[in-house]
Amino acid sequence: MFDAQLTLLGIVFIATILGGVIGFDRELADKPAGLRTHMLVAATSALLVSLVNTIIPNLQIDTSLIRTDPIRTIEAVITGVTFLGAGTIIRNRSGVKGLTTAASLFFVAALGITVALEQFFLAVGLTILNLVVLRGVKWLEPFYS
Repeated sequence: MFDAQLTLLGIVFIATILGGVIGFDRELADKPAGLRTHMLVAATSALLVSLVNTIIPNLQIDTSLIRTDPIRTIEAVITGVTFLGAGTIIRNRSGVKGLTTAASLFFVAALGITVALEQFFLAVGLTILNLVVLRGVKWLEPFYS
């Protein structure tokens, strides 16, 4: 029991750190959702998806009576995060702001899910890819704007 909780804590910790890396970039760019928000979104996503595996054994009923669908948990996480991301989008006369930050929050939620599914190598690679998109592609903007 304690080992499972320690493993879950480690998973949430890894998701928090990876979300923090992306959040730090958003913080440096002075965006509405920064370090803490990205860390919490990644951590919460990892926690909720990981908890699905612990719920059924704790119910103490015949497992043949329960049908689970882990996709529903992921759908719930995505719904919550898209609502949160919508709050970062602002439209005014000068245009729309916050779309990249909203997409970044959506991405770190998926990152947290990836960590919860113990796809650690993939999660690190996705974090690097996200930073390339957020920082690297920005350098190309003068050429296509």
